[in-house]
Amino acid sequence: MFRDGWKSPFRRDAESPSPTGVARETWTLPGDGGPRFFVGHRRAPPSIIEDLAHQRTRCPLAPQARCPCYKVSLRGVIFCEIQSVHIFITNYLDVMSSWCFWSQPTWAELKRRYADRVEFDWKIALMDGEGLPKSRAQEEWYYRRSGLMNRSPFMLRSDSYEPVLREYLAPNLVAEAARDLGIKDDSVRLALSNSILREGSKAIRDVDVAAEIGARAGGIVKAKLLERAQSPEIEKRIRQSTVDWQALKVTQRPTFLIDTEIGDRAIFSGVIRLEPIAATLDSMIDDAVAYAAHAAHFGAPPAQ
Repeated sequence: MFRDGWKSPFRRDAESPSPTGVARETWTLPGDGGPRFFVGHRRAPPSIIEDLAHQRTRCPLAPQARCPCYKVSLRGVIFCEIQSVHIFITNYLDVMSSWCFWSQPTWAELKRRYADRVEFDWKIALMDGEGLPKSRAQEEWYYRRSGLMNRSPFMLRSDSYEPVLREYLAPNLVAEAARDLGIKDDSVRLALSNSILREGSKAIRDVDVAAEIGARAGGIVKAKLLERAQSPEIEKRIRQSTVDWQALKVTQRPTFLIDTEIGDRAIFSGVIRLEPIAATLDSMIDDAVAYAAHAAHFGAPPAQ
């Protein structure tokens, strides 16, 4: 049935990046005792056949050793086969935002679950006077509320509070600049957030201090990071991404913007719970796959 060396597009459910998944249907692919076949791009390991043989000697109802079966995701099969499906999620945030700080576990879990199906990116959406606390006491009140809402065993610190600042530019410049120096993950911006919100660092005002923290976290040269952070291009970029965020007509950070190539869009502004975002992603992925499957069978729509 399958030639040796053939690579199946099927994946075992256990290896799906999403426990909630988009897959609700399953197929079972039995071996026929002939050449071994691949599941999830892996050769069926001999240990499985040996284990089944051992079970068979102890229980006649155990599966036949020569017929191992694998449970696979039907929609996972379709998604792997249709390479033209593109899903994008953008996280608009401010490095100094406490609610963005609390959203990180959800962001990390989304990236883990959907790494092979969704393209992830984050952009700066600078907080302005309307989003900043008016006093240190007010900031601490917000920190207590958000900490309790997230069942946190620690409270964020307000040491870095600066009533004269109209925006928190320095840490956001450094986080953005690190991307130009090859740091594409979340490490630098998370190090800055942690340093400011948990350790009380003054990096909120001093770009030199922020660069030192970022350079240490990213393993890059501080002088290069500082130079890049102070370049006009970086500030222009984060101000443009802030304008893009404002154009969405939302008020809360983080804002998760999900887009698909079939024109579907979902926006979560201030929502940081995993479940509603994951459920929406599953639905949007399913619809995008259905469009691609239809196109594979019938092509593009008639011109008129």
